[in-house]
Amino acid sequence: MKRTFLQKYKPLNFNFYQNKEDFIVTEEPIAFTNKGNFIVLKIKKENLGTWDLLEKLAKGLNIYEHELGYAGLKDKNATTTQYISIPKKYSKELKKFRHGKITILDTCLHSSKLNIGDLKGNSFTINLHNVSKEDVIIIEQRLKEISKIGMPNFFGFQRFGKDIKENLAKAKQIIEGELKIKDAKLEKMLISAYQSDLFNRWLEKRIALSNEQFGLLKGDVFMQLKDEKLFTPKEITPAILDDFHAQKIVPTGLLCGRNVFRSMAEARVIEEKFDDMTVTQKGLRRAALVYPKDMNVQYNAKEQQCKLSFFLPKSSYATVLIENIQNKNIVIK
Repeated sequence: MKRTFLQKYKPLNFNFYQNKEDFIVTEEPIAFTNKGNFIVLKIKKENLGTWDLLEKLAKGLNIYEHELGYAGLKDKNATTTQYISIPKKYSKELKKFRHGKITILDTCLHSSKLNIGDLKGNSFTINLHNVSKEDVIIIEQRLKEISKIGMPNFFGFQRFGKDIKENLAKAKQIIEGELKIKDAKLEKMLISAYQSDLFNRWLEKRIALSNEQFGLLKGDVFMQLKDEKLFTPKEITPAILDDFHAQKIVPTGLLCGRNVFRSMAEARVIEEKFDDMTVTQKGLRRAALVYPKDMNVQYNAKEQQCKLSFFLPKSSYATVLIENIQNKNIVIK
């Protein structure tokens, strides 16, 4: 899907490579209890996705993969630091664990197994190549504007796999009962991709109706960013607009499924076009916008390399931010 942008920027031409030198991600965790029946591992890894990491940990520790907990999925083609939990009873096995691509930086105790979403967000350091001196100023300006009005929270290309059309078609067949897959993990990933595609197409529609800033509609479901609570105001009042502009609340989009709030009124008219009521997996609401923080730009004129550092809240993609800065889709070869 061709990315849609809030800002009508002129496209920039620079190169972005997703590899262990140019794409560095550090998970920002929740506060751990420092006591309990689970060991949390702070792990640094290179060119290893989260699923691969879990598989190698389970094999190396001789435990079941489902006993491992994780807060978020991390890219394979990168240097990443993330947190994994294991039951405390495997502390002896942990002392013997060794792997060439996996470094355990630190450990602590926690009261429960880590689950998806048990993190504040991620800090990124990304190198952009072949950047002109003039474009560095433009990049800085665009980052400031995006941090002020928000970045459309599209799912990145990583969510869908290489064969996007085929994967989405398989997901639809699974949902309709025409296809059965023995691999439960693969089935879950395919259906998640299907839900994500519907969200992306909804977000594209809402952006098309906006003008340089995301437009709010009566019946939108909002999320309070402080505690992630959802609510639907009766009207878009001045107070709602003030909280939105102050980045206290954000409108959300639907990841269709069971047990999830649907929008109402004007917002529902658009949302229902991207809502598949036959999906039986649990549904969610996802922030339509996210706000980058802690941004820093460094430029090496000799190498024409621009180093970006920033923080994004959980469930958002650094590659989507790069696309917004560049104002065109990233194509990873």
